[in-house]
Amino acid sequence: QVRLVESGGGSVQSGGSLTLSCEGSGVPLDSFIIGWFRQAPGKEREGLTCINKEGDFYYKDSVKGRFTLSRNSARNGMTLQMNSLKPEDTAVYYCHFVGISVGEKWGQGTQVTVSS
Repeated sequence: QVRLVESGGGSVQSGGSLTLSCEGSGVPLDSFIIGWFRQAPGKEREGLTCINKEGDFYYKDSVKGRFTLSRNSARNGMTLQMNSLKPEDTAVYYCHFVGISVGEKWGQGTQVTVSS
């Protein structure tokens, strides 16, 4: 059974930083594509960043230069370093994995709140 667990969410003031972590079980997370999505109240879930097994990164323009995705192979996971946070970054953040054999998997989400 594949399971993804996020941690590290919280509240921060505008301009601050947070680091989110995601740890997986049941499948090696570096086997295909891992990344982060977020969903703000009243908005659709949006993809922020991902990395494939070849090490190619994607970043949404709105977070490029502020957010950094890193693999944490020792813990079968990844981190999302978020700097220069803005109130519009307030959302529930989800860890996301796509695997050839297991399909698409989601974590339960972690709340990030940025106050002005």
